[in-house]
Amino acid sequence: MKIKTTLFISILTLLLAISCKDKQEKEYITKVDWSTAQNYYVENISKAISYLDSLKQEGFKGDKTKFYFKKVRENFKRAEPYVSYLNPEVGHRANGPALPIYKEDNGKILEPVGLQKIEESIYDLEISELDFKKEIYVTKGLLSVLKKGALKRKLNTQRFFIATHQQLFRIASLSISGFDTPVSHLGISETITSLESLLFVYSKTLQPIIKNTNKNLDFEFQENIKKAIAFIEKNTDFNTFDRYTFTRDYFNAITRNWVAIRKESKLWQPVKSEPFNFDAPTFFENNSFNLNYFTPPSNRNPTEKQISLGEKLFSDPKLSKDKKMACISCHLPAKGYADGVALNKDNKGNLLLRNTPTLINSAFQKSFFWDGRSRNLLDQISMVFNNSKEFNTEVHTFSEDILKDTTYVKLFTEAYNTVPKSNREVIKAISSYVSTLNSFNSKFDRNIRGQENTFKTNEKKGYNLFMGKALCATCHFMPLTNGTVPPFFTETEKEVIGVPETNQNKKLDDDLGFYWRYKEELHKGMFKTPSIRNAAITAPYMHNGVYNTLEEVLNFYNLGGGGGLGFNLEHQTLPFDNLELTTQEQQDIIAFIETLTDNPAESENY
Repeated sequence: MKIKTTLFISILTLLLAISCKDKQEKEYITKVDWSTAQNYYVENISKAISYLDSLKQEGFKGDKTKFYFKKVRENFKRAEPYVSYLNPEVGHRANGPALPIYKEDNGKILEPVGLQKIEESIYDLEISELDFKKEIYVTKGLLSVLKKGALKRKLNTQRFFIATHQQLFRIASLSISGFDTPVSHLGISETITSLESLLFVYSKTLQPIIKNTNKNLDFEFQENIKKAIAFIEKNTDFNTFDRYTFTRDYFNAITRNWVAIRKESKLWQPVKSEPFNFDAPTFFENNSFNLNYFTPPSNRNPTEKQISLGEKLFSDPKLSKDKKMACISCHLPAKGYADGVALNKDNKGNLLLRNTPTLINSAFQKSFFWDGRSRNLLDQISMVFNNSKEFNTEVHTFSEDILKDTTYVKLFTEAYNTVPKSNREVIKAISSYVSTLNSFNSKFDRNIRGQENTFKTNEKKGYNLFMGKALCATCHFMPLTNGTVPPFFTETEKEVIGVPETNQNKKLDDDLGFYWRYKEELHKGMFKTPSIRNAAITAPYMHNGVYNTLEEVLNFYNLGGGGGLGFNLEHQTLPFDNLELTTQEQQDIIAFIETLTDNPAESENY
């Protein structure tokens, strides 16, 4: 009996000890002081503002002008994760492209301002001293707004993890591509600044927790950041920096560690309202993006029954008024859900206005049609139904002719619990199906995330050129390669690039694109930036299908777009300069583009 009592007391003592330890660890874990990290962000945005004052005093061509500019940018990059998270619009304005912005709410055109405009003025020297001071004044105002936000709103767990995730994405997509610093090319060295900043705020916030629960993870994270920095320091030259090796072998290790650190900390369960899947170990996984973020609220989380119904409707010509046109008429699975012709035909047999884009990964956009007239996939499909040259039917009506196929009654009932009286459910089902035509399992994806090692030398060179010298990734953002702007993904860019009427490059095409909406000169010839993925199987190219080969496309960009061809394009968003790509370099880029081929129609898992 005494032995049993002693054993009971021992077990009870052990349980109490474990309980106390769990309680202590829980209390310890929840006590994260975010104030040091917040102060770090505030201090650095303050320093950036102070260096702007120094830059103003120095002038745009003083001995220390570039030094002060570099210091402004370095301190801004340290503060950027939090200040831009709190105010994305102002953050993007402060560090966005040096292009005019059209304000849809009042019709005003805002002149280019921000760090990239100041960079342009300093390095190109095509500005007056007075205008330079005005640029600094406005930019200082933007940074001051960002500082106020960082002072007013307390840093907390959720804000920290989302902001850090966004900054990591900036490194992978914007910093190393030259988007942040298109003239000075400071983005490579600024990546070191961002990584060092991450390590600093980690040490002041999460590190005590991780060291207490997983010392190996803490050590590995620090070592991987040090290795990444050491790799960059060996070569910060914009044109020759090996982005492929950096991303695959160094940066991805950091993002894998970061996901593990977040989970180990047990501080935060990721929200599902952001564009990212916070559990994806890299930005190049099949599930790195949150599809629901890009989907209209009325059509999120479709069931398998709704998707199956949409697949059947996708191929059914009875949806159109004359019973001759279906979605598949222009979006052929074997052609990468494009059609292989410059211009398809309408329901009267006449040529349509523009080239048919691929549907693969089209869900990850905030703008649809070449001229951007639709903001989501549901609206895009609805417009096809309403278009007199296409389906020529009404959204509010329902063609019962499709019910001659009696399987539809069952499919609609299973999907929506009823046979519809309008085309709304039809459009939702088709949209749900199109949203499944996503694929991030190309040869490039498998190699960049380290799943296999089959990339050839020319493909690797092509990726580095795409992300660097050729400037492709400053419009076709990695890894989606479309124009949906990271890290907030709230808009899909449209560009003026000066596409010619024929592949002889003699005359500018007369299609005005986005100009239809506001009749602004700024928008003449402006079209949405499409995805590069599957470009190897979706020829011909451009909004008018003018180019039949990728060689022709690369030549067009290499010459400087329409402006480089001699067309009068005051508002071209593409640099007019010749990229000076050799024939071999252009072939290398094409080799890389071919590795982005991944047609879900041919997938074993499809």
